[in-house]
Amino acid sequence: MNTKSSITLGINGLGRIGKLSLWHHAGRKYFDSIVINVGREVGRSFQDIIHYIERDTTYGRLESFLNGYQSKSVISDVDEAAGSLNVNGLKVKILRNNRNPKDIEWAQHNARIVVDTTGQFLDPSLGADEPKGSIRGHIEAGAQKVIASAPFKLKEGVAMPEDTVTTVMGINDGDYDPVKHNIISNASCTTTCLSHMIKPLIDSFGIERILSASMATVHAATGSQQVLDRLPKTSATDLRKNRSIMNNIILTTTGAAKALQLVIPEMATIGFIAESVRIPTATGSLIILVMNFQEELNKKPIRRDMINSIYENAEKSNTNGYLMYSDKQNVSSDIIGTPRAAAVIEGHETHARTGAININLEHVRGIDKNILDMIKNQVTSIQVTQAVIYGWYDNEMASYVNILGDRIVSIAEAMH
Repeated sequence: MNTKSSITLGINGLGRIGKLSLWHHAGRKYFDSIVINVGREVGRSFQDIIHYIERDTTYGRLESFLNGYQSKSVISDVDEAAGSLNVNGLKVKILRNNRNPKDIEWAQHNARIVVDTTGQFLDPSLGADEPKGSIRGHIEAGAQKVIASAPFKLKEGVAMPEDTVTTVMGINDGDYDPVKHNIISNASCTTTCLSHMIKPLIDSFGIERILSASMATVHAATGSQQVLDRLPKTSATDLRKNRSIMNNIILTTTGAAKALQLVIPEMATIGFIAESVRIPTATGSLIILVMNFQEELNKKPIRRDMINSIYENAEKSNTNGYLMYSDKQNVSSDIIGTPRAAAVIEGHETHARTGAININLEHVRGIDKNILDMIKNQVTSIQVTQAVIYGWYDNEMASYVNILGDRIVSIAEAMH
């Protein structure tokens, strides 16, 4: 993925993922040019967009991010009338006229690949002429491939269109078919981390030994939350999103369990539960994964060291850097900016306990009643090990934007 591309990358939106994607590609230099659609005027002048691009509360200044603390500004050749600038040698064009995807001038600027980072257009079943806009509008506007930086959201009962696919790099990125798929979801930061935590365990133990699983993500704040308490909008159902993220631990929801089945289909057979809480930090999140395994007779039970060795070996065998194992005692700020890690396993905190579960066969589906009548003791015992694994992820730059960048480049390479 180190060759240069003549393709222009389009980015729709300049929020957290949009801006950090620009930072990523300004450092990567795979694309020669990027077109960013903001869709409106920003501040009082074009300089206000530049001010926003080159500074970030979480990651510092752009020039330091790219070249170290002694570097000077990497933004040059600013042309306010044309809406263009140069970022670390990357030609950047800012569009400020249209917010509906079908009206954005992708074709005019040869943006054959577009990543939509707005989080607004996530239903690929909607046509390009949807009044409020649709992700398919980017195709009508000239893009050949569109990547959503969030999971798809379809109405209940609506089938997923055949030209769409959801992938996580390092897990099922091979499911992408360059001929068949034009609209791709890069899933979410939480699904990305979760899938890299679960896949090594499935590969080692087999899906048939997993009895149940659950997770909770302790997640940094996002732009959907309020700085101070605010009156909910009309028809709002989650009143907690209107409470101050600065002062509260806030219970919320996550679609990670549903999205996980799209990238690891075997998980559809497991009763998987996913929960989420938001905390007052800017980035750096944690998944607490709980897995219940059925033990095998006359075999060594699953223990902490066994689980940690699985992750250590997975890190060594996969050169993409998406999974990291750590035996250090980390805190969330230690994970921020970790170069390419989808998940950083906190091996120091891995736990495993084995116990017996008594099951009344009379209440088990699929057992013939005549067979049950022949069994004297209808209560049987099985050995079950519950394991708890902790996985860190930088939900903005490292665990998501860098891997999103890999997804974009892999699609561009398949287009040459």
